Amino acid sequence: HLPVTFQRHGNVLHGQCYDRSGDPEIRVTAMLELGSPLEMIQLLQTPWEERFKICLSLVKLLFYLAHSPLGSIVLLDFQPRQFVMVDGNLKVTDMDDASTEELSCKEDNDCTLVFPTKSFPLKCSAVGKCEGINEKKNLFNAYRYFFTYLLPHSAPPALRPFLSDILNATGDLRYGINETLQAFEKVLHLYKSGLYLRSVQYVTIPFSLRGFRTVEGEDYKCWPSYSHLGCLLSVHGAEEAAAICNSQSQCQSFIVTQQRTWTGELEQM
Repeated sequence: HLPVTFQRHGNVLHGQCYDRSGDPEIRVTAMLELGSPLEMIQLLQTPWEERFKICLSLVKLLFYLAHSPLGSIVLLDFQPRQFVMVDGNLKVTDMDDASTEELSCKEDNDCTLVFPTKSFPLKCSAVGKCEGINEKKNLFNAYRYFFTYLLPHSAPPALRPFLSDILNATGDLRYGINETLQAFEKVLHLYKSGLYLRSVQYVTIPFSLRGFRTVEGEDYKCWPSYSHLGCLLSVHGAEEAAAICNSQSQCQSFIVTQQRTWTGELEQM
């Protein structure tokens, strides 16, 4: 088992052991945080901002694994089923399948990282270990199980070139985890600050902020949305909301609320 200092990381599922020594059948009971299993199909129906948050949480976890006090840690059974959502945060559940062992080698030919669809040649270090193999294995698994599905779909158009760079660089393992985290933080900064909107040309649109229905008694619905009852999106301001509404033929009017998402974006109805 991994030390408590590692298990307290924010993206590792917390738990405690309860000693039931009075019961001859059950000596120890594990009590864990209540989390919801990851359902990729459901995640694809959530707003892009929430899917980006999941990927960012995963990158932060992999950054910690690569630089942990124990050395570089690899998740041996890296599958979406090994993660859960707890209060909107991604957490890994089973650390029994984590290892600090790195592949030993005598020459570079001993250090090929093999996946079902790709293989990557790595270097054999002077100490006889394949350089960065644990970090790169985690990162490529994140790319093929998470980034590929969650990052590009319905992303803001101005951010798509940055997301494509992340996908290409992690898919080819040109980025390590340090560069990947920097790229994610750059996208987050552009999104939170609204700088990504500077490259977007808006047209003046004669909308008033007076409602969210197409016709009386009928809610306007869009996808993906924060609410299945209507069209609830996150925007940086009224100008972006107007542009989104103008791009969808069913939308006749909208309201910009004072509710904010985890990035500080306003919510539009």
